[in-house]
Amino acid sequence: MTMEGKVAVVTGAGSGLGEAAAKRLAGGGAKVAVLGRTKDDLEQVKGAIEREGGEAMVVLADISKADEMQRAMQTIADRWGRIDAVFANAGINGVWTSIEDLTPEDWDMTLNINLKGTFLTIKYAVPYLKRQGGSVIVTSSINGTRVFSNTGATAYSSSKAGQVALAKMLAVELAKHKIRVNVICPGAIDTEIDENTERVGVDEIREPVDYPEGKIPLTDGTPGRAEQVGDLVYFLASDDSSHISGSEIWIDGAESLIVG
Repeated sequence: MTMEGKVAVVTGAGSGLGEAAAKRLAGGGAKVAVLGRTKDDLEQVKGAIEREGGEAMVVLADISKADEMQRAMQTIADRWGRIDAVFANAGINGVWTSIEDLTPEDWDMTLNINLKGTFLTIKYAVPYLKRQGGSVIVTSSINGTRVFSNTGATAYSSSKAGQVALAKMLAVELAKHKIRVNVICPGAIDTEIDENTERVGVDEIREPVDYPEGKIPLTDGTPGRAEQVGDLVYFLASDDSSHISGSEIWIDGAESLIVG
């Protein structure tokens, strides 16, 4: 199946998993709205898509702000007349630290972006998805779903677990509108997001465990690639996954089964 004639929205599209998914969706024929907060990064992704013969538009918005997300979805629908697929991918790792050192402000920031942001992304896309049906894909994580050993990732894991619950609730609610809602749970993927994680004293509170042959059985410890996640997103966005909804799919080379 191709995505010809369909419109996809990708949040956090300026780099990493979002960038890879946006390019893959465009390569399959979709018109892609690349949404995020950093214009220069989004313009680079748009340019790369257009050089390959695809069509894209840049949409600047903060996923944690309702008015910006409502306006963003309206802008996309006004230009292309429809929305068929939404990849709710934007998020942060936030601060990883002990419960005593995790501030309420750190907690709120992580939950507002990761969980509230996912809620707002889907909420304001649904009126357009309802017109013809479609697909929502949410980026969760192995953390909070299968893995609970990354001590200090309390806010992050809670937000990721919440995304799974949100997606399953909406998979049932939106099924009558032919809208599928699924979750991907990446493990270690070679992107820059891990470099942006603020870790405070986690070595002191984490239980020491060693993996002499690496934590990813399928690759002997080598992280996955963003393009592999892009392929999974494309499958879930396309009609090839027409009978899949309310499901989590772990894309981690069996990492979470080792380190859970």
